[in-house]
Amino acid sequence: QVQLVESGGGLVQIGGSLRLSCAASGNIFRINDMAWYRQAPGKQRELVACITSGGSTSYGADVKGRFTISREYAKNTVFLVMNSLKPEDTAVYYCNADGKATFVDRTRTYWGQGTQVTVSS
Repeated sequence: QVQLVESGGGLVQIGGSLRLSCAASGNIFRINDMAWYRQAPGKQRELVACITSGGSTSYGADVKGRFTISREYAKNTVFLVMNSLKPEDTAVYYCNADGKATFVDRTRTYWGQGTQVTVSS
């Protein structure tokens, strides 16, 4: 099994910055795409940013230009740098990865436990 553990959330003022990290551990044969999602109270979970195994990135419209996703392949770790934070960025942020635990395993989708980001007004 692959486990994803996020860190770096917290309370920040409007206009501030935070850096989230997510490390994959456990039995890992291969990690493909990695991504960050978020879910605000009363809203559906939405894609924030994604980075493929080849390094291509994509962003949700609400965060483009403010957030940057990156990846450290050797450590199966993904980062999300969030700048110019707004109150509407307040949410639980979840790490997501597609991968295989073993060579014979099928590709599965894995989720972290989530980390709270609160932007105070």
